[in-house]
Amino acid sequence: MSDILVESNGGVAVVTLSRPGHRNAVTYAMWRQLAELFGAFDREPSVRSIILTGAGADFSAGADISEFDAVRDGLEDSKSYEVAVDAAGDAIYQVSKPTIAALRGYCLGGAAHLAMSCDFRIAENNAVFGIPAARLSIVYGVSATRKLYALVGVTEAKRILFSARRFDAGQALDIGFIDQVADSALAAAHDRAAELAENAPLTIAGAKFILNGCARGTLDHAAADRLIDEASASHDYIEGRQAFKDKRPPRFLGK
Repeated sequence: MSDILVESNGGVAVVTLSRPGHRNAVTYAMWRQLAELFGAFDREPSVRSIILTGAGADFSAGADISEFDAVRDGLEDSKSYEVAVDAAGDAIYQVSKPTIAALRGYCLGGAAHLAMSCDFRIAENNAVFGIPAARLSIVYGVSATRKLYALVGVTEAKRILFSARRFDAGQALDIGFIDQVADSALAAAHDRAAELAENAPLTIAGAKFILNGCARGTLDHAAADRLIDEASASHDYIEGRQAFKDKRPPRFLGK
């Protein structure tokens, strides 16, 4: 995956979109690779939290429009392409580990979908956001639009989608599109990821499942109850109580 770099250290995995010469524009192959990668993270106990970022000056300028004639030409190709985009976004959204987008420079179009799929978004002051679908006669997908609506509300979502205008980090923070502005988004993301990696994985996985289900109005209560029961019967619950008694940091195993 030469266009996607992966590093892992201390329980924190860093996924980097790596096409800096193309402002990290996401190819069809990359959408499919991201879905596979985050699916694999879900099954890897050594990964406790995940950072998604871009190489060089930008997070990503979005989908690589230069390849649309080859991979998104006509109705059937367009449907297949949207399936791949949604699969990547939903794999990030649904992975049981906390995810943090570290944003600088461009975060446009499909890249905004990737950022919105993360649990947290930290941006530098030079970050530029926008969804230019209205300039291309593309309807932004249901999965991505739902995430935008959940973050900023219906009026701001309409403004962003109808106008196709770009907005800066300060505006993004004001409307709730991002949750933090930092001098170094990647450094701030590492700090947060390291903090989260120390906490109980079963707690985070359960909380994320329930919150995502509530946000989408699709909560599976039976599955949520299973996650609650698994945590209550886990080694980590015993460890958490013992660490509290011993006045020491807990050592969670995720089981």
